Amino acid sequence: MKTIDNIPTTKIQRATKLISTGAKVGANYIKYYGDKMVNTAEQARQRLNKNNAEDIYDGLKQLKGSALKVAQMLSMEKSILPQAYVEKFSLAQFSVPPLSPPLVLKTFKKYFGKTPHEIFDTFNATSVNAASIGQVHIAMKNGKKLAVKIQYPGVAESIASDLAMVKPIAMSMFNIKGKDSDKYFKEVEYKLIEETNYILEMKQSKEIATACAHISNLEFPKYYEKYSSERIITMDFMNGEHLSEFTAHNTDQNKANQLGQALWDFYMFQIHNLKKVHADPHPGNFLVSEKGKLIALDFGCMKTIPQDFYTPYFELAQKEVIDNNTAFVEKLYELEILKDDDSQAELDFFTAMFHDMLSLFTKPFHEATFDFSDAHFFKQIAELGERYSKSADLKKMNGNRGSKHFIYINRTFFGLYNLMFDLKAQNIKINNYLRLS
Repeated sequence: MKTIDNIPTTKIQRATKLISTGAKVGANYIKYYGDKMVNTAEQARQRLNKNNAEDIYDGLKQLKGSALKVAQMLSMEKSILPQAYVEKFSLAQFSVPPLSPPLVLKTFKKYFGKTPHEIFDTFNATSVNAASIGQVHIAMKNGKKLAVKIQYPGVAESIASDLAMVKPIAMSMFNIKGKDSDKYFKEVEYKLIEETNYILEMKQSKEIATACAHISNLEFPKYYEKYSSERIITMDFMNGEHLSEFTAHNTDQNKANQLGQALWDFYMFQIHNLKKVHADPHPGNFLVSEKGKLIALDFGCMKTIPQDFYTPYFELAQKEVIDNNTAFVEKLYELEILKDDDSQAELDFFTAMFHDMLSLFTKPFHEATFDFSDAHFFKQIAELGERYSKSADLKKMNGNRGSKHFIYINRTFFGLYNLMFDLKAQNIKINNYLRLS
């Protein structure tokens, strides 16, 4: 894979890169209008989506950091984005062009004050894994194989300006309006800033590994503070294949069920017992060991769940609440989905929309066990998402709905559901850890 010798770090450099990407997208639309004259509208639209996805991703992968992280987050929105975008943006999860070896060594010394060869017995300056915020290198120390994650230069300093540039696109995509919409972007900015703090990540990693040690078929790497800093984190190198690679070839249903139960319990224990959760559930953050155990990685994005959000959120998932209009509407107000200044048309529309969505999406919580290999269930979710994404009525209304905590909690559940479906996990015990009191 081609390496990168430099990353745009200043606001002007990064804005210039986005502008040049925008020009390419504009050219694609010109080609699209000509394409429609000689091909079907659907064929032309598919080519437009493919070309735009490639050009946008090619621009973002040069920027890395929060710009690429947004693409990674969007790749999980399978019911919102066209498939071409989902496929291309998914590469941001664990496969992007890495920094060149000379830039790696320069960056390491800048962050640590020493070269990697002054710290480790051996260090491979060629990355084995590159993602949105950092890349991983293999090192040896005292006979132990280590994974050393190095943050890309300029990432932490460019978060606010990157988000300011992508904010108009996000507001348009999700139909967000209103003066209080900043709360959503501040939430994303705050979490991205946390993700660049590797000292915090190490602390969170140790806490979660200790708290979840009792969960069957789940493993974590050991972390090493003396070989880590605010922008470098060192841990055990864990042997295994990415979850997406495993699911592509696995034919062992028992192994899929075992991994699925470990994954589900890992998330439910965090949410219901710890009131905080690993809010970045994509395939690049999980490995499958040779023994069929799940290995959890990367605890930079942890979301704390306030009790005053947790309680109504999971009460709203209960079938008796969904089936009781008065109780249902009460919870929608409590979670800021409905507002006191809504028109009657908005109240009726959003009550019906969220009733449709929650009646379907919460089905697993209404059963003792659930079959996540059920293609019909996930097809219904996709169809519902597509229906509302094309709704003319929704486009006329303010999509600024819900508590800021929805961003990462909903992201967690969408990502978790996708992983469970990819595994085709069956007979998963659902409510082992649910505690509303």
